[in-house]
Amino acid sequence: MKKIILAATLAAFGAGGAIAEEMRVGTASLGGAFYPIGQGISNLVNKYAEGDISMVPVVTGGSVQNPRLVASGEVEIAITNNNLAKLAVAGKGPYSAGALDIKAVAALHPSVLHMITLEGSDIETFEDLKGKRVAVGPAGGGTLGFLNFLLPLHDMAVDDITPSFLSYADGFSQLTDGNVDAALALSGYPAGAVMQASAGATLNHIGFSEGKLEEALAANAAYNVVTIPADVYGTAADGTVIGVNNMLIAPASADADTIEAIVRAVFDNLEEFKAENANARQITPEASKTLAIPLHEGAARYFGE
Repeated sequence: MKKIILAATLAAFGAGGAIAEEMRVGTASLGGAFYPIGQGISNLVNKYAEGDISMVPVVTGGSVQNPRLVASGEVEIAITNNNLAKLAVAGKGPYSAGALDIKAVAALHPSVLHMITLEGSDIETFEDLKGKRVAVGPAGGGTLGFLNFLLPLHDMAVDDITPSFLSYADGFSQLTDGNVDAALALSGYPAGAVMQASAGATLNHIGFSEGKLEEALAANAAYNVVTIPADVYGTAADGTVIGVNNMLIAPASADADTIEAIVRAVFDNLEEFKAENANARQITPEASKTLAIPLHEGAARYFGE
């Protein structure tokens, strides 16, 4: 966590060298959607939040790690998804060591599991990943959680692939360089890493064999189906992918006035956010009232609950 603290400390220095206290928003690895979303949230908070509040985005392991970072105080606020937040407060799954005392702050954009290979590859469905070299995202990120969910549904295990634990940017660079056969990324779309790969190569979505996507959705009600239009990444066909909604989280003990000021800075200026970030265009205020864990008191004030 030294890198997280260092990033926040360096960002706190102003032009005159003075240090101001800043809140750190945990995002994910570079190349996905979390970091730009965190940057956009920080920009709005720094511009519009009432009171002495400022914010800086920091790179983290991603949606699995972020609830732990919030609970331990290593970041003050962070992005995760509905499914992981629910597991975190229940002390289940990756958080079986103990329930985490976190609350929801706001609903964000949905993330989808990009499963991508190059044109001409013999990988067409998830089962075809068996025996292949696969960039699976960073350890602690949400992509690996999705992979561990999907593998048993296909009678597979991690040992059936050769995984590379890389940032999304590095993973998709390795794909276009031919060093891996497929790359995965749990991200909103368009994802920066996938866009970069599509600039120099023709990509194909990896799909699901008949009945498997429906089986996955039946196994976890937090997941949903999302269609990525072909023109997003220049693929030959639309991608039918599995996805999950994201949320901003904070410690249950966080000051309610501060949380309300953050939410107000973002959602009172949502159109500005949408104009600057394609993923933000998928954010709706109403979704914050139907999250998988309870809203923080400060957020509930804003959303009227």
